[in-house]
Amino acid sequence: MATVRDERPVAPLIAVVGSDGSGKSTLAADILAHVAKSRPTEMGYLGLGSGEQGRAIGRWPLIGAPLQRYLEGMADTLRDPQATIPGMLAARYALRRSRKRRARFDALLERRREGVTIVTDRYPQLEVPGLHDGPILAGKAPNAAIAALQHRERALYAGMAIWVPTLVIRLNIDVDTVMARKPDHDRKLIEQKVATVPQLRFHGARIVDLDATMPYDEELALALAAVDEALAAA
Repeated sequence: MATVRDERPVAPLIAVVGSDGSGKSTLAADILAHVAKSRPTEMGYLGLGSGEQGRAIGRWPLIGAPLQRYLEGMADTLRDPQATIPGMLAARYALRRSRKRRARFDALLERRREGVTIVTDRYPQLEVPGLHDGPILAGKAPNAAIAALQHRERALYAGMAIWVPTLVIRLNIDVDTVMARKPDHDRKLIEQKVATVPQLRFHGARIVDLDATMPYDEELALALAAVDEALAAA
């Protein structure tokens, strides 16, 4: 069944995207403070919280470290397009988490219908499954039942992707800088994220690219100028 967009008017949404370590959260918070001076504005969260959750599990006594390795291994398999999805349990787990993201998305959409501008440091997309808040089930389905769950998950993201952000600020950064800022992160995963950031198009959204290694005051000035221009045109 085709996804149908509800055409009721909504307030703007500004999305800041990029690899871990690119400064998304900091920039989004400063954009929020700027926009909130002139209109009702809220920060929107569209992530899954899995990264910090996994690190917290790893700090549990005795079972924490092996459980964290198991969960991270399953996540790695799910996000790899060349890997096979490891069973129905993993597929249902991924679908449940994506449904949670869709519920958060729908709640933000309702706030936009109420006239509240949203700033968020991520945004769901279909272009890069497995990374950057795309579908979790990026791998190959081993059977028809898992393929059906994968199709249902993709439909969730298709329903979100039709809502094109008013502006996307795409932060570009190199791997070495990320690792200097986030030494506890997996370098191979960061390499994948950094390499795929330019592929994020968000269904033809207006995108402004910024170098996340420039002095922050310069980056912020460029971001705020782009935000003001986008909001004026919205």
